[in-house]
Amino acid sequence: MLHCAELTAWTLNDMAVSLQKGQKISLSKGNDGLSSVTVGLGWDEAQKKRGLFARKEKNIDCDASAILLTNDVLTAKEDIVYFAHLKHSSGSVIHKGDNLTGAGDGDDEQIIVDLTRVPYNVNRIVFVVNIFQAVNRKQHFGMINNAFIRIIDNRNNNEICRYNLTDDYSGSMAMIFGEIYKYNNEWKFNAMGQGTPDTSISDLSKRFT
Repeated sequence: MLHCAELTAWTLNDMAVSLQKGQKISLSKGNDGLSSVTVGLGWDEAQKKRGLFARKEKNIDCDASAILLTNDVLTAKEDIVYFAHLKHSSGSVIHKGDNLTGAGDGDDEQIIVDLTRVPYNVNRIVFVVNIFQAVNRKQHFGMINNAFIRIIDNRNNNEICRYNLTDDYSGSMAMIFGEIYKYNNEWKFNAMGQGTPDTSISDLSKRFT
């Protein structure tokens, strides 16, 4: 595993770069002509308590969203792409739909980013996940295992990089997984893994206003 603060994207035998929290990677270097990526987000619900008298618990419904920032600030609600607003007006960010349970292998939700269509004034796209009705259902990210975010090159479906979240996020009802950002005309990815107590995408988005 690589441990430097900022990395250059590369693949070897189709193996992606594995990131740790706080690491950054260039998506542009080593990927000439990169124009479109898929951001895959995944998680598994921790095993529930079983027994004859165990209370039936509701599935954990996690919702992924993308927040487009202008000069690091959210300037309009239309710049939030989520299950009720699946496509940005620029066509640069498209959410492929909500997964209600997180069941199954692979990505639970995917967001496509066309880097060539991102508005010139947008410098960051932050990828977040919140738990639907977390307070009412008494659910938090400590009840979720194997959370990850990965970046896929849409030209060849190769995984460029992956960040597996490994911290204890008990009490956090939302999570900032990572961000794609632009620096000196170069696209980069930042593995963030920041838990928050926010109970909705509306509350979570206020962190960027």
